Amino acid sequence: MAGGTCSARDTFAVAWANALEGTGFVAAERAELLDRVGVLADSLVAAAAATPFLPGPIERVGAELVALRFITPEALAVTVRLVGDLLAGAPVLADVQSALACGFVRAVQLRIFREQETLRHAALDARDQAEAARRRSEARFRAMFSDAAIGIGITDTTGRLLEINSAMAEMLELDPEQLHDRNLGDFLHEDDPPELRRYFDEMVSGERDHYRIERRFRKRDGSPLWTNVTVSLVRDETGAPQLLVGMVEDDTERHALSEQLRHQANHDPLTGLGNRALFTERLHAAFAGPNDSRIGLCYLDLDGFKAVNDTLGHVVGDQLLVVIADRLSRLVSAPGRLVARMGGDEFVVLVERTTGIPELTELAEQLLAAVAEPVHVGGHRLTVSASVGIVERAVGTSNPADTMRDADVTLHWAKVDGKNRWACFDPERNAREIARITLSASMPAALERDEFYVDYQPIVRFSDGTLIGAEALVRWAHPEFGRLGPDRFIGLAEETGLIVSLGRWVLTTACRQAAEWARLGGIAPVVSVNLAARQVEEPGVVDDIANVLRDTGLPPTSLQLELTESAIMGTTGEPLGALHKLVDLGVRIAIDDFGTGYSNLAYLRHLPVHALKIAGSFVEGLRADEPDSVDSQIVHALVSLAHTLRLDVVAEGVETRDQADRLTALGCDSAQGWLYAKPGPPEEITRWLR
Repeated sequence: MAGGTCSARDTFAVAWANALEGTGFVAAERAELLDRVGVLADSLVAAAAATPFLPGPIERVGAELVALRFITPEALAVTVRLVGDLLAGAPVLADVQSALACGFVRAVQLRIFREQETLRHAALDARDQAEAARRRSEARFRAMFSDAAIGIGITDTTGRLLEINSAMAEMLELDPEQLHDRNLGDFLHEDDPPELRRYFDEMVSGERDHYRIERRFRKRDGSPLWTNVTVSLVRDETGAPQLLVGMVEDDTERHALSEQLRHQANHDPLTGLGNRALFTERLHAAFAGPNDSRIGLCYLDLDGFKAVNDTLGHVVGDQLLVVIADRLSRLVSAPGRLVARMGGDEFVVLVERTTGIPELTELAEQLLAAVAEPVHVGGHRLTVSASVGIVERAVGTSNPADTMRDADVTLHWAKVDGKNRWACFDPERNAREIARITLSASMPAALERDEFYVDYQPIVRFSDGTLIGAEALVRWAHPEFGRLGPDRFIGLAEETGLIVSLGRWVLTTACRQAAEWARLGGIAPVVSVNLAARQVEEPGVVDDIANVLRDTGLPPTSLQLELTESAIMGTTGEPLGALHKLVDLGVRIAIDDFGTGYSNLAYLRHLPVHALKIAGSFVEGLRADEPDSVDSQIVHALVSLAHTLRLDVVAEGVETRDQADRLTALGCDSAQGWLYAKPGPPEEITRWLR
């Protein structure tokens, strides 16, 4: 042990010995007391530092105090306080204090039990001995009765107090004379359950000879006195119940310590709110109620709290949490409601016996308003917001685990939907989210099992109706969800990175099919394949595409790659160089859904682009009888821009003859849409070509 640690131990031992000397009679000399307390201090420190922590050695320290005849509650109190100072901040502090108190109380109980046995035998001896012997025994009993450290009371079978010793009277803060001939029931606490009376009734009926129980008495000022009571029955010469002897141990200090430790175990030390353990206990208790009773949760998380910690420090962050917690506590104060801190900047409000979603949404609005009020901490004026997930349901339809999961999911929705708001749990949305996760997880295996396939939609020239191209559109034949369009899985593929391998497969499939169309003779259509921004960023994208063209035998001029407007406008550096290299190979580049993004037109003129595809949302609004509509003017501007840059213009989503006529009049070059053909299998394009 280092010198500094020894000094702390010695200081602790001296302080401990001094404190113990002030709690009662000390049989040992000063030096001997210091030596024995030092040994106990060594045992205490070693056991507290042991891994894993074992309570046994600590409990033996508590028992040794009793062996040294330090048996008063004050001895335990000063010891627990000094240990708290010695081990301040240690994770095992509460465990050490609890084990110490446990060992102390058990040793005192054992000592008391031994005294009780001595007293009981003395009482029996007094009845059975001869008159002279009985007087001597009674004298000994009287001495023990009067001087005993524990409270002793003797009653008849009606509960009338016949004898009370000084220790018992002091516990109740009364004189022994004030207790004589009073009924024991006058001093029992009114909140004790009536079933505790059963033990007394069984004893006076002769069914029981002794019992031990925890009871509350009422002191003179009305405050509770927590005790451990051991009651023994004294029978007369015929064996009939005659007297009841009660041994009463003051357990108030231990009970208070136990309550303190329980409070610490169930409350957040920073905010004072209930913690996760208390919330979980209350939630399970609520679900144990009637099946038709309803509960609600408001799961709250502060928006941007991490930024406060990162910029202003954890001290300011903690102060902010304390203020927010106080506001929430004052707001959620009605019976049947509990606000708890789940950790970090997350709080949850449990509402039992709810009246429905309106009650929960109203509460959520109040929570958001309370959080939004400015907070002045650490010289800063902070304004934060929160997101709240709401779950409300009958307890018979769910369980605690599923309810917490749904609350967590709903909180995530509130964050995703923009923060500073609440969101209610929606089973349909949750099912969609689960399906989305399921799809994301099953995509790699689906690609290996050839569950994906490609449909093709013709691209037709306005001037003569000739088929000039076909857009390749990937589909997923999912074994559980059926036929899925790209809107259901392309975004997931981009998020997971699978878009690279999926895109390569689509490109290979489309190029192989286009090569087959070319072998039919005549003018082969250009196959148009979507290229995601993630694919363009791949270092080997040019080599991959060149290899696909070589392996399938498709001329580069028969391949057109489509990039969205936002993707191509953000292309710089190596990705932009890749596009230039592809154009140098002879591959065409088109901008898909043009007009829906925020293009830098000055930048557009320098991009290696051959065609613009006008988004179907503009085509939808075209009418032959409204030549000057806003959509017509937008399309006219886009066509003029494209032609100025010498780019071809393809209109997407053409569904009516009016739209086609209007696009022709506006100078659009070609189109695709249901007016000509829906996306379909490659055989449809083959029949078109023949």
